[in-house]
Amino acid sequence: MKFILAAIGAIAISSHLLMAGSLTQRDRDNLVSHLQMTESWLIDEVSGLSAAQLQFRMAPDRWTIAEVVQHLVIAEPTYWQLLKDGMKHPPEHLEKQATDADVLWYGVNRVRHEKTEPYKDPKGQKVDVHQGLDSFRKLHGLMLEYARTTDEDLRGHAVTEWGVDAYQCLLEISTHTQRHILQIREIKADSGFPKA
Repeated sequence: MKFILAAIGAIAISSHLLMAGSLTQRDRDNLVSHLQMTESWLIDEVSGLSAAQLQFRMAPDRWTIAEVVQHLVIAEPTYWQLLKDGMKHPPEHLEKQATDADVLWYGVNRVRHEKTEPYKDPKGQKVDVHQGLDSFRKLHGLMLEYARTTDEDLRGHAVTEWGVDAYQCLLEISTHTQRHILQIREIKADSGFPKA
């Protein structure tokens, strides 16, 4: 009898671990929706802009729209690699971890501006925006497919550099895009922004 109870207990624990390992449908839907939103929103904001509009600089220390796109092309592959590296490590629970709301808020809170690392700073680079958007689309397509199909335990793996789990890391890549889309909108709203 003890053996049977132990076996039932082991099965229950195993099935709980299996269930904990996969994304809830709600998490998956939220992630997919956010990635779809930021991809189409960026394309909508940038497509059809003239060369003068893409190269407009609000102030000497500010980025142009073309440079914002280039920053996404440089930065997001490194963030994607950060996620993949986090998934290679054994499952881990962080003592201090951001909430999903914290990650979403990062995408909309433009009050605090952070200076990017020099290797992700696009200022002064020659930028082909159409080529940049193609690169962006390819990577976002890859992340979107991963979000739609993965059975990996994104909630159980940590990305310690960001203080998030792997699910939140993928969401934060998308909110990083959103943050820079809002930067593009700020540039477009400037009084000196070219009409065409």
